[in-house]
Amino acid sequence: MLYSVFLLALHSVQRNALRSFLTILGIVIGVSAVITMVTLGNGASLAIRNQIASLGSNLLLVMPGQRGPGGSGGGGGGVPQFTEADAEAIAAQIGGVAAVAPQGRAGATVVGNGRNWVTNVTGSTNAWFETGNWKLQQGRRFAPDEQEAGAAVCIVGETVRREIFGGAAGSLGLGEQLRMRQFSCEVIGILAAKGQSGMGDQDDTVLLPLVTLQRRVTGNRKVGTLAVAMEDGSDGARLKASLRQLLRERRKLGDDDADNFNIFDTQQLAETLSSTMSVLTTLLGAVAAVSLLVGGIGIMNIMLVSVTERTREIGLRLAVGALEGEVLLQFLIEAVVLSALGGVIGIAIATAASWGLSLVMEVPYAFDPAINLLSLLFSAGIGVLFGYFPARRAAQMDPIEALRHE
Repeated sequence: MLYSVFLLALHSVQRNALRSFLTILGIVIGVSAVITMVTLGNGASLAIRNQIASLGSNLLLVMPGQRGPGGSGGGGGGVPQFTEADAEAIAAQIGGVAAVAPQGRAGATVVGNGRNWVTNVTGSTNAWFETGNWKLQQGRRFAPDEQEAGAAVCIVGETVRREIFGGAAGSLGLGEQLRMRQFSCEVIGILAAKGQSGMGDQDDTVLLPLVTLQRRVTGNRKVGTLAVAMEDGSDGARLKASLRQLLRERRKLGDDDADNFNIFDTQQLAETLSSTMSVLTTLLGAVAAVSLLVGGIGIMNIMLVSVTERTREIGLRLAVGALEGEVLLQFLIEAVVLSALGGVIGIAIATAASWGLSLVMEVPYAFDPAINLLSLLFSAGIGVLFGYFPARRAAQMDPIEALRHE
C-alpha cells in the first residue's frame, strides 16, 4: 500500500512539473543559501587557523608596551625594549621552552641584479626558523661565527627572490649580492614559500643576523619582539606565568608596577577568531534558513490548491473504500517529495556555489557532510510540517460532498 501511495504521489508531482518546480524554489534557495554560508564560514575559519599556524605553533609573542587602565596594550615613549640577554635567560631558566628568537625589524629598499624592491628586513638568530615554522628551500642557515660577528650575509623570502632575481622558484639568486642601506650582503639561503597571511605576504622578507641588523640597518641594539616557542604538551598557562615573572624581575618592576610588556598567545588568538567566525557563520546560516520557512509556506499553499483541484478524485477514492489514512499519506508524501527534491537540488547548487566562491575568496573549500545531511532532513521535515494540514483536510472530506464538487 505504501509503495502504491508513493507512486501516486510521484505521478501527481510529474503531472504538474512546472508548478512543482516553482513550488520548491523557496526550498532550493533556502537549502543552497544555508549550506553555502556555512561552508564558506567554515572555510574562512580554517583559513584563519592556517594563517595563524603559519606564524608558528605553540607560539608566544612578547612585545614591549605599557598596558593601559582598560587592559589594552599599547606602546609608549620610554618603555624599555628587550635585549638578547632576555632571550637567553628565557631559554635557560624556563622549562617547556623549545626555542626563543629575539627579533628586530626595519623597512628597507633592497637592490640587486639591476632591480630594487621595498621589503621587510628582520634580524634574528637561527631560532627564528623554529619559532616561525620556517624551512629553507635552498642554501643554509647562519653559521655561529656569522651571528656573533654580524657578518654581511642574508636569507631571502621567495617574493624578494622573484622580484630581484626573477625566474621560477629555485636556487636563482643564491650566492648573489643584495644591497641595502650602506652595505651589501651575500644571499646564503632562500626560504620556502609560505604565502599570504592576515598580516600580508610572509615571503616578502629578508633575514639578517640580529647583530648585522643592529649595526648596519637600525643603528641600535633594540629587540622589538621575543618569539617564544613552547614544547608540545607543555602547560601554556604555567609557562606564561613563569615568563611574566622572569621578565618583571629582569625589568626591575615592583609589586605595584604594571607590566611594561605584553604576551600574545597565537593559539588563543586562533581560538578567539575561530569562535567569532563560528558565531557569524551560525548567524548567517540562521538568516538564510528563514527562506526555508518561506518555501514551506509555499508548499502548504500549493498543496491546498491541489486538494481543492482534486476534490472529486479524493471523493471517488474515499467512496470506493480508501481509508482516511491512505489519503492523508498520499498528500503528505507529495509534500515530502516536493520538499526533499528541493533539498537535493539545493545541495547540488550549494556545492557548486561554495566551491566556486571558495576559489574567488581564496579560502579552503571545507565540505561539511553534517550540514548537507541536516539540510536535507530539515527540508523533508518542512514537507511534513507544512504538508500535514492540507493532507488532513483532504483525508477528512465527506465523500458525498466531494463527489458533488464541480
